[in-house]
Amino acid sequence: MLYRILSFLVCVLLLTGSSYTNAGKQNMSAEALRHGGAVQRVVLGVERLAEPEVQQLLQGKRLGLFTNQSGVDSNLRSSVDLVRERYNLTAIFVPEHGLFGAVAAGEKFSSHEYQKIPVLSLYGDRRRPNKEMLDKIDIMVVDIQDVGVRHYTYFSSLAYIMEECAEQQKQVVVLDRPNPLGGLMQGPVLKEQYATFIGLYPIPLRHGLTIGEFAKYINKEQKINCPLAVVPMQNYRRLMTWDDTLLPWVQTSPRIPTAETAFLYCITGSLGNGNLSVGIGTGKPFHFIGAPFMDAAQVKTALDALKLKGIGFRAAAFTPKAGAYTGELVQGVEIYVLDKRTANLPEAGYAILQALRRLYPDKLTFKERGYGLPGYKIDTNLGESSAREGLPAAEVFSRWQKECAAFAKTAQPYLLYK
Repeated sequence: MLYRILSFLVCVLLLTGSSYTNAGKQNMSAEALRHGGAVQRVVLGVERLAEPEVQQLLQGKRLGLFTNQSGVDSNLRSSVDLVRERYNLTAIFVPEHGLFGAVAAGEKFSSHEYQKIPVLSLYGDRRRPNKEMLDKIDIMVVDIQDVGVRHYTYFSSLAYIMEECAEQQKQVVVLDRPNPLGGLMQGPVLKEQYATFIGLYPIPLRHGLTIGEFAKYINKEQKINCPLAVVPMQNYRRLMTWDDTLLPWVQTSPRIPTAETAFLYCITGSLGNGNLSVGIGTGKPFHFIGAPFMDAAQVKTALDALKLKGIGFRAAAFTPKAGAYTGELVQGVEIYVLDKRTANLPEAGYAILQALRRLYPDKLTFKERGYGLPGYKIDTNLGESSAREGLPAAEVFSRWQKECAAFAKTAQPYLLYK
C-alpha cells in the first residue's frame, strides 16, 4: 500500500512538473527564478500616458513623436494611436527604415503623411530636424525600440533630435523601453576618430543602457543640455533580457526580426564588413558566419576549440538570397547564444574572426568605408581597429573590460533601474 501511495505521489509530481514547465514561459522566467517569485510584465513608458505626471507634461501641447513600427504597447497598439488619442499629435518623425520599417538599410525615403499627420524623415539627406520641422511642435516625444548595440542608428537620430531641440528650446520626453540585451556592458568603448552616424559617442559596443538612460547620459556628459524628461518603465530590472519582460517583440528593422537576432547582431554585426557572410539574405540574418571558400566541419572544429562561454556552434551551409554571395553555396557555422547572461558577445565576435583568420590566413579581406572616406567599415562598427589589425585577444579583452568598468562608473548617475 505504501508503495502504491508513493508511486501515485511521484506521478502527480511528474505531471505537475510537466505542465509547470510548459507554462513556464507565461508564469516564470529566469529572472523570476533568481528572485524567488513570478515576474510581472514590464510596463512601458508609452503605457503610462494617462498618468497625472505625464498629463501635466503633455496636455495642451503640440506634440511631435519620434517612432516607427517598434513603438507599440504590450497589446501591439501603435504609439502613434496611443498618443493621438489623448494629446495633440501634430508631426511624426521617423529614423532609418521609415515609419513601418520597410525601407532597406541605407536607402533614402521621402517625408509623407499618415492619417493626415505629416511624417518627417530624419534619414537620408537630412538627419536632423530643422527649425521648420520643429516649429510644428512644442514637445518631442520619443518612443522607439533600440537593440542594445552601439552600431545602430536610432540612438544617433535621438542625439541629433536632442541637439536641435536644445537649440530651439523644445522639450524632449522619452517614453522608456527595455534594452533587449539587458544591462551588461561589454566590448570596446568607441574611440573618437571612429565616431560616425552609426556610433556617435564613447559608449561600449554592448552598452547596457535603455533609451531613456542614454538620453540622460548624453544630455549631461555631451553637454547637449536640452529640456529632458524620461517616463520610466515599471517592473523593469537591469538584468532582464527581452524574454524576461514578457513583452511581444516587433522587428526594429528589416534585419532584426527577433529579439534573439539582436544578440547575434552584437556578435556578427561588424564581421560582415569584409568577404564573410553573416547570413544576410537568409531567414536568420546575423546568425551565421561563413564563405564559399570555407569547410563547415573545419570551421566548427576551430570555433568549438575556443570554448566560448555561453556560445555554441552548428556546422552549416546556406545560400543567401541577398547580400554577400547571393545565390552561392556558403559553408560555415550557425552561432547560438546558449546563455545570454554569461556570453560576452563582442569578445565572441572578436575571437571568431581571429580563429577564421588563423584557419584561412590568405583569404579574409575587409571593405573600405567608401564615399571617398578613409578607413574601413569594420573599424567604424567596432569603434576601433583592433579586430582588423589582429591584435592579441587577451590584450584587447583586458583593455575592453577596463574601458567598460570606467564607463559604468561614469554612467551610474544616469541609470534608472536596479
